[in-house]
Amino acid sequence: MSKHLDDRIPESQTSSLPNQSRRKFLSYASLSASALVFAASCNKVPIEDFIKSPGEVGGRDGLKPVVNLGSGDIGILNYAYALEQLEAAFYIQVMSTPYAGMSSKEMEYLAGIKDHEIAHREFFKNALGNKRIGGIITNFSSVNFNSRESVLMTAKAFEDLGVSAYNGAGELLESCNYLTIAGKIVSVEARHAAAIRDLISYGSFADSTVVDSMGLDVYRKPPEVLEIASEYIVTKIIANNLPTS
Repeated sequence: MSKHLDDRIPESQTSSLPNQSRRKFLSYASLSASALVFAASCNKVPIEDFIKSPGEVGGRDGLKPVVNLGSGDIGILNYAYALEQLEAAFYIQVMSTPYAGMSSKEMEYLAGIKDHEIAHREFFKNALGNKRIGGIITNFSSVNFNSRESVLMTAKAFEDLGVSAYNGAGELLESCNYLTIAGKIVSVEARHAAAIRDLISYGSFADSTVVDSMGLDVYRKPPEVLEIASEYIVTKIIANNLPTS
């Protein structure tokens, strides 16, 4: 992994999780996923300002595809959708080319996380309907998918980033219903982060890099998150119309 993400994630020694039940790990996340489906069924995305300027949404910047997230709550949901696309693409690649020596426990955990990220991606895709951005193009050339350390450290970086992104975006949402949904998703992302951290070094599920002295998760606003994530995203993402407060 390049320095761009490494300078935010300290090195950890690798070790394996003790024998635990995957069912126990995933059960709470499954409940959250069910709650998301229920929330979506009783809450339609309102028609709000959504910028579709020619040459921006679905357009091209030279040879680089471009998407514009839009504004208001729709913009924030598209922001989350872009991040979920990134995470889903990463875990799909991980499970398509498992690194050498991947244990059955690691395979179970990573496959479960992959399924959750795909579910999150599809949730936003369906909830946004014709207001959604297009598919983003990813670039994982800096990740060695044959290396356990490279895969797990990148997974840790993505999960920690995802949690901080949802935490930072929550106060930007105007709809309480959307905020509730974001809260349900970030709780699952936090479970992922803890599981990955314990796969790397048991007991490191919540250190000072992700939890502050008040016992609260750190947060990042969209510009910082997108800057960090841009290392892995080819698509140019226009986010200058997102709310800032």
